[in-house]
Amino acid sequence: MSLNEFDTDVCIVGGGPTGTLLAVLLGQKGHRVTILEKWPTFYERPRAVTFDHEIARILGYIGVDAENDEAIDYHTDSYDWKNAAGETLLEVDWTSMTDSGWRTRYWFYQPELEKRLRDLALSMDSVEIRCGFTAVGLTQDEDSATIHGVITDNPEDIPADAPREDIRARYVVGADGANSFVRNTLGLEMNDLGYFFDWLILDLKPTQKIDYGIAHWQLCDPKRPTTIVPGGPGRRRWEFMALPGEDLNQLASEESAWKLLEPWDVTPEKAILERSAVYRFQARWAQEWRSGRALIAGDAAHLMPPFAGEGMCAGLRDSLALAWRLDLVLGGKADDALLDTYGEERREHVHYYIDFSMELGNVICIADEKEARLRDERMIEELKSKDGVPVNTDVAHLGPGVWIKESAHGGELAKQGIVEYKGQKARFDDAVGRGWTVLGLNIDPRTILNEASLATLESIGAIVESVGDSESAVVDTEGLYSRWIGEAGAQFIITRPDFYVYSTAADAEELQQQIARLSDLLHLNSTVNA
Repeated sequence: MSLNEFDTDVCIVGGGPTGTLLAVLLGQKGHRVTILEKWPTFYERPRAVTFDHEIARILGYIGVDAENDEAIDYHTDSYDWKNAAGETLLEVDWTSMTDSGWRTRYWFYQPELEKRLRDLALSMDSVEIRCGFTAVGLTQDEDSATIHGVITDNPEDIPADAPREDIRARYVVGADGANSFVRNTLGLEMNDLGYFFDWLILDLKPTQKIDYGIAHWQLCDPKRPTTIVPGGPGRRRWEFMALPGEDLNQLASEESAWKLLEPWDVTPEKAILERSAVYRFQARWAQEWRSGRALIAGDAAHLMPPFAGEGMCAGLRDSLALAWRLDLVLGGKADDALLDTYGEERREHVHYYIDFSMELGNVICIADEKEARLRDERMIEELKSKDGVPVNTDVAHLGPGVWIKESAHGGELAKQGIVEYKGQKARFDDAVGRGWTVLGLNIDPRTILNEASLATLESIGAIVESVGDSESAVVDTEGLYSRWIGEAGAQFIITRPDFYVYSTAADAEELQQQIARLSDLLHLNSTVNA
């Protein structure tokens, strides 16, 4: 079938950060992408306000430097959870630098960062953004998926005579939010954990200097559980839990907002209220993420409480995990059976963060004073037993997929250190590059690999280098790679474009076996390795 019979390679329904990042990543590879956004203009209010070190690393793909970006900020305080008396119940490590090479936590202003993503997408000849396009149908055949849409300025009241248009794509991705049209049309069921709490979200832009105390924390007061966090450079966010029986419309009123802010000495004279809205926090995820030539990502695939700051992060991980797979499939290098591994891997990873977010939510979402008192007593004792060691959030693992279970570090997030390479000293990603990577500890893997292995690596554009001492192509200036690979009892490590470990290998024979398995797991077409 000729490419000209398709309107686009990938049609993405939903123009939020998940869909737009996916479009940019595919556009960088030269694939044709169309984003469909049902609203005529983009929403210019903040929703998400924070992301973690892994997302900072992912943003490097598109040239966004979280350490030096006007839309992004960071703080050096821990993430503390305190009771009504000001006693600390829980400490989460949001202070340290991580083995990803980035800080544990960043804060950002979403409208500005989203505009950055859209501008990148619009700068690419192969990417198109269509606003005011409401998807009303989705059909598939063996070779394509077609979105049937209506052109309208009001997707909530579509006139009978509104113009209609079909967009035929090789693949469709639904990144269209919690009420996803794509997911519902495909009949992909959500697992619902029955977790529901209504919270008022207030976003403010201070006009005067205000002393907030620590940068980010949770007030576990049963009289009004409250979240106090940054909202990106020059902004702040408060979140207040709706109490049982409370009128949500009244709670969301501007009068109510300022009254709730009074104890914090935040008044209309000191800040601009940019948004006041009640959101229902939920915990849900889709069991299946693909049906034929259509897939889902972001909030269309999963929802979680915000207490771990991982909701949008999970969506951006989806984007990268899907982008490198689609690139191989669209480029004719891999069979589209590879796409089945996307949901299998991401589902288990997301489930971890949903559970972790719910555990945190179960700490704060207590409005009964007796229950809160028992919680306080238990958690204060637990904190003492930890001897001041904060909770570490970086233990999520991929579900079964394109990695080797029996291999040390397989399915884990890869580390990144500062290296010297071809005269440049920087983080590995910036100095050496991103993508499939094969590293040998003080040995060049190319000197011991057979032709078939080298052909496989070349076909997927892998970086193949030695890392370690001053004689290596990549000089391990901090010893991170030497420790990481050496402690695994390995001499080689293979990492993926989304920064997860495919495998480690102890010697040349095992490395070649791992590469042969990689060819199978990627469903590489026979012509690729011919």
